[in-house]
Amino acid sequence: MFDRKEIKQTYIRLSNQIKDFLLSPKSKEFLIFLGFFLVAGAFWLLQTLNDDYETEFNIPLRLRNVPDNVVLTIEPPSQLRVLVKDKGTVLLNRKVSKSFFPITLDFNDYQGTNNYVRIPSSDLEKKIQSQLGSPRLLSIKPDTLEYIYTTGQSKRVPVVLTGKISAGRQYYIADTIIRPDSVTVYAPSRMLDTIKVAYTDYVHLTDISDTVAHLARLRTLRGAKYIPDQVSLRFPVDVFTEKTVEVPVIGTRFPSDRVLKAFPSKVKVTFQIGLSRFNTVTAEDFVISAPYSELLRVPQSEKYRLKLEIYPRGINNIRISPEQVDFLIETVALDGTN
Repeated sequence: MFDRKEIKQTYIRLSNQIKDFLLSPKSKEFLIFLGFFLVAGAFWLLQTLNDDYETEFNIPLRLRNVPDNVVLTIEPPSQLRVLVKDKGTVLLNRKVSKSFFPITLDFNDYQGTNNYVRIPSSDLEKKIQSQLGSPRLLSIKPDTLEYIYTTGQSKRVPVVLTGKISAGRQYYIADTIIRPDSVTVYAPSRMLDTIKVAYTDYVHLTDISDTVAHLARLRTLRGAKYIPDQVSLRFPVDVFTEKTVEVPVIGTRFPSDRVLKAFPSKVKVTFQIGLSRFNTVTAEDFVISAPYSELLRVPQSEKYRLKLEIYPRGINNIRISPEQVDFLIETVALDGTN
């Protein structure tokens, strides 16, 4: 802890040093120089601010009295950028105060064609100038205000994903989940008839090795409005594993007195499948058929090449072993014949 007596002595010593410095001849010269410098700077600043300058201001814009049954598919801008010219002192005061009231447009004052309204910025000059006062208005951006609306026409359309989604090595995309899978689109009636789907913005996800969730906006379409305007995407990812099942070779479309004898009668089917589905896919999900008409066209002493007629979706790299089999077509006695 500091001693109070030491603190007091230190304070007195510093005070005396400062006092001695301020009363010294060098200090007086410095203070006089500093005073002249500040006065000169003030005169220079006043002279500079007395010149004319150009600057931009942002003025809020509002559209009012929109009927309840009207949906704006393209809205007017929320603010106007105005370029003005005046003396620096006036513009500086404006910059500091920032006291601009919103410019209001009445929906009922403007009639468009096919629900499309264009308002030239010249229609707003008087309203803007009344707020600016003395500064001279040079330009307004945007130079034309526009909006498109619909009087309640809408329909539901499905959402379609656009982009490139790929899994890493030994993985695969098990599913693509879009929520919501359909959205409501509002647009003028002529345009509404041409809209069949809502496309997402391009989504690029590659080499993913785990389930991914992604938020995607819907691709904007001039004159149309989607509600909601974005969807959530989910891509469950699974790891590939290999499985082998034994599948019988079945003769199909045989006459009633003919049967197929294949050698071997069962073959191995090996395939890649997601680990989560490993136990759900069995030999019963596969059909290897040998149609009677095709067997008749096989030259004698040659083997028949097998084909998978039915197999589950979502499996890859399917291999049959052996791919070819020997066969005989036997004649059988029918019940009731001699």
